Amino acid sequence: MRKTTLWSVLLIFSFACSQGATAESRLQCEALPPLMSRYLQNHISFHHLNGELQDRTIENYLRRIDSSKMLLLENEANELRIVLRSIFAEMRFGNCSALSSIQGDIIKRNKEVEKIVKKVISSKNFKVDPQTKLIIDPEKRGFPKTKEEQRELLEKLAHFQISNYESAGTELDEAKEKLIHRYELITKRAEEKMPEDLYAAFLDSFALALDPHSSFFSRDDLEDFRISMGLSLEGIGVALTSRDGYSVVEKVIPGGATDRTKALKPQDKIIAVAQDGEEPVNIIDMSLRDVVRLIRGDKGSKVHLTVLRQAESTERFSVTIVRDKIDLQEQAASLRFEKREIDGKQYKLAVLDLPSFYGDGDTRNRNSAKDVEKLLQQIDREGADGLLLDLSRNGGGLLEEAIDITGFFIRTGGVVAVRNAGQPPLIRSDDDRRILFKGPMVVLISRISASASEILAGAVKDYKRAVIVGDDHTFGKGSVQNVDTLAQESGALKFTMAMFFRPGGESTQHTGVNSHIPIPSPFNLDEIGEKSHHYSLPPAYIDPFLADSANAPMASNRWQPVSNATIDKLVVLSEERVNSNEDFSKIRESLAKRAKTGDEVLLADLIEDREEENHTESEKEAEKELEKESKIGKLSTDIDEPEEELSLQAEEALNVLADLVKAQRKNLQSSL
Repeated sequence: MRKTTLWSVLLIFSFACSQGATAESRLQCEALPPLMSRYLQNHISFHHLNGELQDRTIENYLRRIDSSKMLLLENEANELRIVLRSIFAEMRFGNCSALSSIQGDIIKRNKEVEKIVKKVISSKNFKVDPQTKLIIDPEKRGFPKTKEEQRELLEKLAHFQISNYESAGTELDEAKEKLIHRYELITKRAEEKMPEDLYAAFLDSFALALDPHSSFFSRDDLEDFRISMGLSLEGIGVALTSRDGYSVVEKVIPGGATDRTKALKPQDKIIAVAQDGEEPVNIIDMSLRDVVRLIRGDKGSKVHLTVLRQAESTERFSVTIVRDKIDLQEQAASLRFEKREIDGKQYKLAVLDLPSFYGDGDTRNRNSAKDVEKLLQQIDREGADGLLLDLSRNGGGLLEEAIDITGFFIRTGGVVAVRNAGQPPLIRSDDDRRILFKGPMVVLISRISASASEILAGAVKDYKRAVIVGDDHTFGKGSVQNVDTLAQESGALKFTMAMFFRPGGESTQHTGVNSHIPIPSPFNLDEIGEKSHHYSLPPAYIDPFLADSANAPMASNRWQPVSNATIDKLVVLSEERVNSNEDFSKIRESLAKRAKTGDEVLLADLIEDREEENHTESEKEAEKELEKESKIGKLSTDIDEPEEELSLQAEEALNVLADLVKAQRKNLQSSL
């Protein structure tokens, strides 16, 4: 049974109502000090506002107001650091005027940048210079020291930005117009900021100074977070993106209201939104967050959209869509079956893709554990020889879900230990004696696999329950967060309250979970992972808590532990395949080229890479068209739509799984 008295540590994110939060629906300056104190009362490491924490907050705020390091000169940034340090004392008296003054200066500087960029690209002789070199990462580039350096930086950025437009098929004159409009929108967004936006930005900068996973949620951020955890929302069922001031339909979500009516298509531009019985609101150049707020609404209500669709000519039309509840199926667990043949023996292999550990904390509602349980039962019914659990795009979620799902693969025993500051570790165990899948198992991970994913991967690795395959290691997030909702749900504080540990005693903090069998991947980059984040927490260790009860004593209900000898064999077989695979060779070459190039990028190289990528994509599209044509004329009228192709890494993970199935069957026969 779940112990509700431990609810605050059962979830990587748990919810509570803040009793000390301001009762105002909008964030006020005088609320900042008590909210900062609340962070310090609950954080795992920081409990006092010291000089280090102030400096970190200031650096975060500078990154926020000038993320590209193109507005401020180096000496101006230093002057701002002095001004910002005084805010900590002034806000105790409800004085945040310095933030408003700084924002006014940022608006002015954005307008100056607009003029410089417009002057640079408006020249009749302007064209993209492929020999332009630029340090892409602003952190490595730093603030320009002089006005001349600033102008040179803006000119280089313009060449790279215009090149991006041209690579998408935009003519030069139109590309210039779009780039100028982009800078105008940046200024407009800065002008639209309200005082509470500035307070929220400063509070979030403070939270991020504690560690990378503490943050402040605005009202909208909190809503988005709950949607992502619950996998459902009420609306029209489209994914939107902002492009050159337009809100563009990026994707129509299957099963949503829009999908059922076929009212919209990808690339449609929504230019106005009207509630039922009200006048349309022009949304061109409106922030995407505000557009989404207008379109979302209660189930059964109507929303009226004015749309532009580009075909042979531009078509303008209006549609009415009845909002409905959207089940975000594509973010839920899914199952497919693949076949692999080794030495004339064909194996049926299950691929269970788990993009997140979702749920809302209410066991009566849909959650990832229920979904995975049903899929594992299907795997058992269909007699799969092995299981590939794909966590390669799973960034985490609810801790309780990760514990439950890990328990499906072991009998009973400790899965994870949670340690709050100054307290002994609390071991969270799987007490369910069932084993829903006892066959050979591979877990596919990447550097994107984080948090709850690392709990599952770490546990099955420590118990020798599965082979870990993928990037060299997972993300490295070994911390637990609590979400403390403010009064009137005007926002929430998210703070790191604890760290979690694997059954072997290691935390996954910084190091993550290492693969038994590394596979080349585009994500194998130093900048991806916890250790690359500002102010990340250091790793830690506790005594191991591995349980003998994780494996059943009865032969009929026992899984076969993965031996070191078996892993050694699998490594050799995988390396032989990977080394002879042209696609893996290209990934290695790309990573080596990137490492050799260093921080500075030559635009010509970027253009060449884009052309190669576009050529490859064109070839893939042509292959798909040929495949479709080959199906025409077949007698069967119920040809299934082809499933999405597995990634290169997933294909190799399946090969490893087939090798594991063979090896464990051989081991079993030898022991009989």
